[in-house]
Amino acid sequence: MILTFIQLFTTFFTIGIFTIGGGYAMLSLIQAQVVTVHSWIDEQTFTDIVAISQMTPGPIGINSATYIGYSTIQAMGGGELLSVLGSFTATAAVILPSFIIVLAIARAYDKIKENRIFKGIMDNLKPAVAGLIAAAALILTFSVKWSGIPGLSDVEISIMGENFPDWKSWVLFGGTFFASFRMKTSPILLIVIGGIIGFIIY
Repeated sequence: MILTFIQLFTTFFTIGIFTIGGGYAMLSLIQAQVVTVHSWIDEQTFTDIVAISQMTPGPIGINSATYIGYSTIQAMGGGELLSVLGSFTATAAVILPSFIIVLAIARAYDKIKENRIFKGIMDNLKPAVAGLIAAAALILTFSVKWSGIPGLSDVEISIMGENFPDWKSWVLFGGTFFASFRMKTSPILLIVIGGIIGFIIY
């Protein structure tokens, strides 16, 4: 159990270090580590956790870490107190790198923000962030099997199936996307309506 706590901390600390672009960019890294590498939770549980994290207040990446920390320890037979400690461990680990980095560069940012090298790095990170967010969207929509992660040149991605339970979920997804993208409907209203519709049809 102690080893799991150490792995939780080191895993989420590493994710926190290499995540640029916010919580959605973080999801593909979290999925790769907790589902594929460590097998702490399965694909469906990860999708459920992300859905809950989106609906609860706070950044989705941090919320996901909190739920995953709890679920991981609970699945290993830990009691309520240990599961809460797992939540704290994962949450603290994913926040700590950003806290340290921001603390370190806060005073120097005004001096380096116009630096040519710094601006070049930030500009070239934008496509990578877009790719991570797109990967998160695919992971949430489909059950994706990753292989060869340690050697990036050997990475293979296989779509094993879809995470949506049936055609009604696709209709709900399509309607929500249209209402958000074209009609600019409030996300809060979409969440409430989606929850009500889901409760009725399922």
